[in-house]
Amino acid sequence: MQSLRIAATGMQAQSLRVEVISNNLANMNTTAYTPRRAEFADLHYQQPVRAGTIAASDGTILPAGVQVGLGVRPSAVTMDVAQGPLAATGGELDLAIEGPGWLEVAMPGGVPAYTRDGGLKRTGDGLIVTSGGHPVQPEITIPADAVSISINAEGEVYAHFRDRVEPEELGRLTLAGFVNEKGLEALGGNLYAETAASGPPFLAAPGEEGLGLLRQGYLEGSSVDAVRELTDLIEAQRGYELNAKVITASDQMLGATTQLR
Repeated sequence: MQSLRIAATGMQAQSLRVEVISNNLANMNTTAYTPRRAEFADLHYQQPVRAGTIAASDGTILPAGVQVGLGVRPSAVTMDVAQGPLAATGGELDLAIEGPGWLEVAMPGGVPAYTRDGGLKRTGDGLIVTSGGHPVQPEITIPADAVSISINAEGEVYAHFRDRVEPEELGRLTLAGFVNEKGLEALGGNLYAETAASGPPFLAAPGEEGLGLLRQGYLEGSSVDAVRELTDLIEAQRGYELNAKVITASDQMLGATTQLR
């Protein structure tokens, strides 16, 4: 009985949806986290009678055939690319990106990765890195005798010294943009890698080529909507229960068939 297998695909789909929702809720406090959405597509159809075929009895064309679906399958788990709320922290190396754009960082081996987590740190040598220790590109080193750092909206980094009136410019941060941000591959640790789907990155200064601006002393919060996630969770739970009822009904029908004399 196909209904057992069809309902099983429905239960698997709703189970995946619950897993995606649970990951979103777990990352409610993750800096610059963008929620995911599970998307589904129907499976292949059996067509005992095709629409448009000629009826054998009188030669007329059938306006509708018989198409029986075989269930559902996951088609994608995509990011909901949206700006998260900005929270003031006062940290001189805390940066929020207001608008589109990603900070480029160097992974081990020099492979680039991208992040919107602007909770930056500096090493013992003064190099600006992410919380995971990956150098921000282009590399900027803060002098040991600098008393404070200022970063303007356009990404220019200045060091202030106790015995100087004018600050010293250390470099300029750039942002990376992508034609299809949803095509980025999540690496974990708030890092993403480019793929053929995302397209290659284009680099520009903040505020140029449609990219956002930097806000020093702020961090971008997670854009997870808890109310929406809980609503989707209830919906997924009810969908799972309904598919389970289909399996129960199919089992009862098979049981009735085996009891026929």
